[in-house]
Amino acid sequence: MGYEIGELPLRTLLPEVARAEDQLARLDEIVRRSPVREGFAERGHFLEAAASMWISGQLLHIEDLVFHDAHMDIRSPTHELVVGHVILRARRRVAGAEPGWAVSEAGIAALTGAERITSPKAPGISDERGGEEDEAPPDDDDDPLSRELAHIDAMLERSRRVLDGIATQAPVAVREKPSLVVGELVIRDAGWDEQERLFEWHGVRSDAADLPPVLSAALLLDAWEAIEPLQRQHWLGSQLVATCLQARGKVVSHLPALNVGLKAVPRERRRSFDRTKRLLAFLDAMCLAAESGMKEIARLDQARQLMERKLRGRRSTSSLPAAIELILSRPIVSAAMVAKAADVTPRGALNLIAELGVREMTGRGSYRAWGIL
Repeated sequence: MGYEIGELPLRTLLPEVARAEDQLARLDEIVRRSPVREGFAERGHFLEAAASMWISGQLLHIEDLVFHDAHMDIRSPTHELVVGHVILRARRRVAGAEPGWAVSEAGIAALTGAERITSPKAPGISDERGGEEDEAPPDDDDDPLSRELAHIDAMLERSRRVLDGIATQAPVAVREKPSLVVGELVIRDAGWDEQERLFEWHGVRSDAADLPPVLSAALLLDAWEAIEPLQRQHWLGSQLVATCLQARGKVVSHLPALNVGLKAVPRERRRSFDRTKRLLAFLDAMCLAAESGMKEIARLDQARQLMERKLRGRRSTSSLPAAIELILSRPIVSAAMVAKAADVTPRGALNLIAELGVREMTGRGSYRAWGIL
């Protein structure tokens, strides 16, 4: 641990800082004025989750992630898919909260699931889901499956406490660390002080508060990579940096997808021993992410205009608008997803897809899916 900002080579960094600031501001204004901004933001969550897994060296197919999120898996979920869906849900929660909530103590506790262990209340549904009634925004995945999983988590937690000789209703101090059992030593380092590392990262955030927002974000991302505050949720760093850009007012219309840009930067630059090269790589990644976002939203806007031509002369009760909205908000859709969103039969969903003229993406005879190229 230990990260000092020190003296920065501003003559080298400032041109890239200005370029990144300009690109992010342009994208923010385009998204704010675009009629497809909600679909762009939702698609960005999926793309960012897949890119985050790619950055960590794991391959996750967008198709599997979309189907898993819709509870329409075509195969048993893999470990990569489960982690990717966790990233997707966390990003949605960050995007739906107030700017800056995610970097607060309550926000980090909610996103990391620490509330499940540190909450002084008795285990229950609301606590096991990691939410707070006053400080944290409600989880958008409030469905029967989530409630059932919350019940199971609560039961497993009570069973673990009984097996460990801990009373079920015994209060737990907020700062108390959970004891490690033998099995957890394989995946957790007992000497890894996450609270201390997070405190140090927040110190870097305070020291960089007077710097330009984009340069501050690059330093925060570099500090997160160097300090590694979290053992098992390292992917959270880019989401916290993105919400810092929102809190500074640099991007207000959406949550930036930084990993989409980082994916296009060679690993040798992202992992260089020279900090200046790493900062330049992070700044370049922000520019690439903004350029990719501008191309994506222009493509979505063009696709929307083409599909909305099909609505001319349609009845007000037509199911086409619901199908268009779904297709614009997902990188890929299935007939079952369209049928559920438009409240039609699977055969009717296929007819809607054929009318809209979207392209089949999988090339398969079964488990087919469609999307916008």
